[in-house]
Amino acid sequence: MTLTLYIKPEGCWQCTKTKDLFTKAGVQFDTVDVTTNDNALAYITEELNYAQVPVVVYEKDGSEDHWSGLNPDKIKQVIARRTA
Repeated sequence: MTLTLYIKPEGCWQCTKTKDLFTKAGVQFDTVDVTTNDNALAYITEELNYAQVPVVVYEKDGSEDHWSGLNPDKIKQVIARRTA
């Protein structure tokens, strides 16, 4: 399983809350700062077509899911899949 959070580290409460929810559940993730990584910004805006952060990209067993913004229901699904 891989979980990547594309974030802005400053001033993004949705990014902070998303990270907190995964951290509290013991789910490991990588973070990518889109304010300093032009390739990451291009990926989330041009390939995934998102205009806001956080962007969460989750992959397990060859299946990928992604979303933008704080989404507690999706976060719960990832946490449940991790423990399944």
